[in-house]
Amino acid sequence: MIDHASAHVAVAGLTKRFGAATVLDRIDLEVARGALVTLLGPSGCGKTTLLRLIAGLAAPDEGRVSIAGTDVTRTPPHKRNVGVVFQSYALFPHLDVGGNVGFGLSGKGLAKEAIAAKITRALDLVQMGRFKDRPVTALSGGQQQRVALARALAVEPNVLLFDEALSALDRTLRETMQVELRRLLKDLGATAIFVTHDQDEALTMSDQIAVMNAGRIEQFADPLGVYAEPKTLFTMRFVGISSELRGKVVARAGGEVRVETAIGAVAARGDQPIGADVVVATRPEHVRIGGEAGANDNQTEGRIRQITFQGSRTRLVLDVAGADFVVEIGGVGELPVLGQSVPLRWPVARSFAFAEPKAVA
Repeated sequence: MIDHASAHVAVAGLTKRFGAATVLDRIDLEVARGALVTLLGPSGCGKTTLLRLIAGLAAPDEGRVSIAGTDVTRTPPHKRNVGVVFQSYALFPHLDVGGNVGFGLSGKGLAKEAIAAKITRALDLVQMGRFKDRPVTALSGGQQQRVALARALAVEPNVLLFDEALSALDRTLRETMQVELRRLLKDLGATAIFVTHDQDEALTMSDQIAVMNAGRIEQFADPLGVYAEPKTLFTMRFVGISSELRGKVVARAGGEVRVETAIGAVAARGDQPIGADVVVATRPEHVRIGGEAGANDNQTEGRIRQITFQGSRTRLVLDVAGADFVVEIGGVGELPVLGQSVPLRWPVARSFAFAEPKAVA
């Protein structure tokens, strides 16, 4: 049961349709004060639409939105006291840095001195104070992103909303900004909601992640829980890599199922009924090559058909009973050989059984 009264941002039964298409289907979500929450999912899953409904940039067909304990479902965006940072940054090229940061303050009836002080504080927070009089067109992508953040912070919003705000940056700068932005927001005690399709960004920046698919939230948990304890096959596949076998449940007991697959019987965590078609999945880093399998391990053999060196790790794709099975090992040391057949083992405790998805007609 979600306690919307205690949440800093809460949505209840939120539904949005565009014509015959339902892009959000009765979404419930609460964000605690000071939490950093990411809406993570593929294109078309509804994450940006949900952010726009929270911001007031679109209206729901059903449900309600509350911010700081106030129902704002029908409140226009400029009265919701939210700060939005867009993917494009949406900076005004005819204004300098200070003018961009102060733009949202101009209609609040503040004295010039008060506006100047807020601009200075916001720029100092993002380490851009010395660029106050510089044209935004003379800034790098990372600097423009900081200015967009400063503009959002200057209005002292109840909640900050980030719509793919880091996606335009190159990889190295993006990874640096992820760490810096998280540190800044935690230092400020800010409540923030991010939208991204980048799994690494979500895992790095979030206190909690809402994994979205087809207009619904598949799982809402902390990053470790989403990655290490996936509740659905979609989450298992979308957040990280999944090594999978297919089969039919032949026994179940104590929160585990025994599944007959193309390699024989394997065990996994699950509660599907006997006779159910399931996918048994594990993470590639849990699979070991060689060594003796223990009583609580699954085991098989695979032939290496692809080796990809990635620096600190090496990804192997093996043929296991005619299907691809991914294994990750440390990148330093002697590597296996293409075509080599090797024994594999992985713990039952890190194996998950999910219902086989229904075929789409």
